[in-house]
Amino acid sequence: MDANYKLRIQQAKTLFSPLGEITTRSQFGGYSVAAEGVMFALILEGECWLRGIRGNEDRYSELGMRKLIYTKRGIPVTLNYYHLPEALWDAPATLIVLGRQTLEEARRERQVRADHPRLKDLPNIGQGIERLLWKAGIQNVDALRNHGAKASYLKLRNIKRDLSVKVLLALEGALAGRHLAALPPCLRNELMEWHRRHA
Repeated sequence: MDANYKLRIQQAKTLFSPLGEITTRSQFGGYSVAAEGVMFALILEGECWLRGIRGNEDRYSELGMRKLIYTKRGIPVTLNYYHLPEALWDAPATLIVLGRQTLEEARRERQVRADHPRLKDLPNIGQGIERLLWKAGIQNVDALRNHGAKASYLKLRNIKRDLSVKVLLALEGALAGRHLAALPPCLRNELMEWHRRHA
């Protein structure tokens, strides 16, 4: 870790300490900053970026905070994080208010996700399978549970014919809350036999 990162991490830990225990860990090629386990900022290339809140854009602009733009495969991608300019480090009261607002929003969003998880929050379900499930009319976790793995798999096959048995196993594992490799052998064999008959 170079000196710029060390300085910003120490500054963030000290300045944001009124928000709770501040921890950092390696993430996105930099470091995440969390209070009591809830991430609310990033440190990238020695600079600190505060997670944005909808409706606060004018305030960020007023304070000289610019949005984070990084390049992914040659394409600029804008993230909902705002740069903390040097002047803000010298205005701790303002920075604490912004940090507290961001942290409260992050906690609310975490609670919403816990109460209403997305399909991709389940084990084995990435964004690709989630999008396919949406196309098949399976929009949420409850709908997936109601259909079950086999019926959901058949709905997906109506959209994409070349789905492998691995997708069926992934759906079953998602419903069981475990990785597909951890499915009991008897269940795995039964699903593979069912797939062979219906493929």
